[in-house]
Amino acid sequence: MDFDTLRVYYQRFFPYQDVFLWLNHDRTPQADFLDREIAFTIENAYVRYQSYMNADAFKADVLRLMPTRFEYGPVYSANPRQRKMLPKGACVPVKKEFCLDIDLSDYNSVRTCCTDTAVCNKCWKFATIAIEILNVALREDFGFQNLLWVFSGRRGVHCWVSDAAALTLDEAQRSSIAAYLQVLGTSTQGKLVNLPRPFHPHIARSFGILKSHFKQVVLEEQDPWRSADQAEELLKRLQPADLVARLRSKWGSKEIPSSQRWADIDTETRQLPVSSGSRNSVGDAVLAAKQDIIFEYLYPRLDAAVSRGLNHLLKSPFVVHPSTGKICVALDLKKLDEFDIDAVPRYDAIVKELDATNDITKTSLRDYTEYFRHHVQETLPKKRAADTLDF
Repeated sequence: MDFDTLRVYYQRFFPYQDVFLWLNHDRTPQADFLDREIAFTIENAYVRYQSYMNADAFKADVLRLMPTRFEYGPVYSANPRQRKMLPKGACVPVKKEFCLDIDLSDYNSVRTCCTDTAVCNKCWKFATIAIEILNVALREDFGFQNLLWVFSGRRGVHCWVSDAAALTLDEAQRSSIAAYLQVLGTSTQGKLVNLPRPFHPHIARSFGILKSHFKQVVLEEQDPWRSADQAEELLKRLQPADLVARLRSKWGSKEIPSSQRWADIDTETRQLPVSSGSRNSVGDAVLAAKQDIIFEYLYPRLDAAVSRGLNHLLKSPFVVHPSTGKICVALDLKKLDEFDIDAVPRYDAIVKELDATNDITKTSLRDYTEYFRHHVQETLPKKRAADTLDF
């Protein structure tokens, strides 16, 4: 990482004032910013419990310390810088945004295009589907409206819920919401989900969304069961035994597109002899298995610890990811289908763009910062008449 170039980015591009307003939840400084923990990663050190009076003081410390990353934590009952001088229990977390964290490495068991820390536009679709599911659940099931979705800079996405009701949730309430949303946890060892039937309304709504994406994202782009060995993983999820035997015999050792194997399941189910059991009951079991597979492959995989903990810290929007150099940009959900993970601005690239144009509004970061500014302004309390009088 080029620290001279990084300094230019944090000097010229980082939206300190908008971040202040976003974390402060008001136009005038209040405890939501003044008593909030900010933590810095500096070379091999991790500096916690920093707090600032305003955006200018925050900016000055960023430029002085030149951290490789920084994170935001909770609002404390007293200034966290003074915690060691206060009686025990006088400085404790009292408020924080409700946060969600999705990491594509948790999808390693179902994505075939990339593994571990690698990510491409194909597997990024797992994240966009997760956003679609969770965004509607947070809004319709919990009534939250002030949601900011942020690309993590490498292989994930964060959601910050800043509604007043979200800020004051205790850890038990946060855990309950996380459990409601999690459904799967992280699937392991190819086990079936076995969701209870009939579906809960959230599950039924989610299934409609997942089903609309399954053919393109899983069957065509990921194509997870093309080889005979891969097909065995699919067969493990099916019953009865005679259906599995018919499919194994039909497929043999051939390579077959996953979309064809998926269609063959229904074809062979219809051809099972009635003596193998009730045709309806077998069909219901196969349908349930296919539904479980769709959920297992596409339903959001959350890091629930990020959501549960009131004192958990999360990386700042518009910070530079230290490994990729990409900027953690805010995501406009109206343009989410246009998002290209390979085109996310890098800090060094936009500094070069500034050198070429000498106009900060003509860099590739502009649309992201403008969206963030608009989001912040829309979520702040409306100005009072007295605030707008011109004397």
